[in-house]
Amino acid sequence: MNNSTSGVPTTTITSSASNQSIADNNNNNNSAATPPASSSSSTSSVPHIRIVPHLDAPRSLHFEVVDKDVPDGFVLKIGRFTDKQTLPNRVTFKSKVVSRGHAEIYTELGKFYIRDTKSSSGTFLNHARLSPPGVESKPAQLKDGDVVQLGVDYQGGTQEIYRCVKMRLELNRSWQQQANPFRLNTLKVIRNLTTADAANSTDCCICLFRIASFQSLFVAPCSHVYHYKCIRPMLVANHPGFLCPLCRTFADLEDTVEIDDPIEQPAAQSKQHFDI
Repeated sequence: MNNSTSGVPTTTITSSASNQSIADNNNNNNSAATPPASSSSSTSSVPHIRIVPHLDAPRSLHFEVVDKDVPDGFVLKIGRFTDKQTLPNRVTFKSKVVSRGHAEIYTELGKFYIRDTKSSSGTFLNHARLSPPGVESKPAQLKDGDVVQLGVDYQGGTQEIYRCVKMRLELNRSWQQQANPFRLNTLKVIRNLTTADAANSTDCCICLFRIASFQSLFVAPCSHVYHYKCIRPMLVANHPGFLCPLCRTFADLEDTVEIDDPIEQPAAQSKQHFDI
């Protein structure tokens, strides 16, 4: 069932006899954070980038997640939002400390690179500025999990329009949005939480106390499970952004739920084919 506290949308469930399966999921976190061998080859053909807000402070500028394929020859132009420029290769932010043509991200031989395109307030890669004001930088290679900052806060960033843009890059992680055994098992566990059994339990990775019957739990979009009481401070501080403390995957808690389930679709198609 859905619960809401202090304006924060949550997913809460009452745990039961299937807690041991949740334990297997949380303890086997590597299966959710590491791409399967079969999927790595299929996703490596077209480089993929996901740009998400970097939640290092409560006042970080929130923006919609950018999810794009970046094949060789495709240049992702980053700059300030304007009504006149709405091109498919442009990523814009509503911040006055970002230049109209601030930076570019592109790929060569499957590797991601970024360069500052003569911005006035600077582009920072993992806190290091790429070039002086008004000077185009040399290309810098990007890695999964890198933090990029556009500009610096003006007047302390008290107004959102004067805040710098801090983003974290998720490179070639499209496999995380696909069905896998970890997600299938979590979905099965949630649906089977109907009876209580204290013998089967696991620990919450935040408080280290066990997950047991009649507790309010939060199920993250990445399928990791926490006590709602333990995870609530993180939900409130960065709402609607959420960064899973286990797999470091970003999610927008206010994202639409009117989508086809990528986990259930393969199973339904398989059953239909079998019935025929």
